[in-house]
Amino acid sequence: MGRETVVFPSAMTDPIPASTSHTLATFDTALKGLRRHVITMASLAAENLAHAIQGLTARNLDLCNEAIAADEEVNTLERTIDREGMEILMRYNPVAGDLREVISSMKVAGDLERVSDMAESIARRSRKILKYPEVPEALIIEPIYDMAATMFQESIRAFSEGDVAIGIGLLEKDEALDDAHDKAIKELRKSIERDTTNLKSYLHLIFIVRCLERVGDHSVNIAEDAIFAKKATDIRHLSREEAASLI
Repeated sequence: MGRETVVFPSAMTDPIPASTSHTLATFDTALKGLRRHVITMASLAAENLAHAIQGLTARNLDLCNEAIAADEEVNTLERTIDREGMEILMRYNPVAGDLREVISSMKVAGDLERVSDMAESIARRSRKILKYPEVPEALIIEPIYDMAATMFQESIRAFSEGDVAIGIGLLEKDEALDDAHDKAIKELRKSIERDTTNLKSYLHLIFIVRCLERVGDHSVNIAEDAIFAKKATDIRHLSREEAASLI
């Protein structure tokens, strides 16, 4: 990610003193470590989400259990990122792009933790669904998961690469995911009306669809933080046209 280097008063004209050079190197190492932990956390959250959905669609209890157990590792990383971010802020007093990157990293970690929570919730509901006969409506989940997972992956790319265009593009994809969510909920409600024997499975599927829609929302949050880190602009209350002008 492109970032602005911390510049000391004499940095533009005089050789950097040894102590200052050491401080810059240490700061750069700390910032890279923070970024690395965010990317690792994102990878784990994505894996948990994939396992939760695969556990449902393949009716694989082990994958469901794995997604539930792995959530704690994501929680631990969030605490690590918060601690490292605070240490960087207090020790180095970063400014401009560096400051935005630290703040955005800490905020992104919160959304990553919530994505992993959604994966855990999906896995727990999938385990309950597996206790009942298989229903064909479970196939409704796959295309919605594909949309949510793509959004999540692209939000991480926007953050890690500082790609504003990818981040802006997620706004339109979130609307498409919302539409797919609404359509799936309607279909599942119709299934409940005509087949009350599988009521519990349908209700769990409804909540799973809602979890996936929330993954899309968290992906948009991550993209917004990526854009803030890169452009120093808060796009949360901008129109799509205004946001697109940042590209």
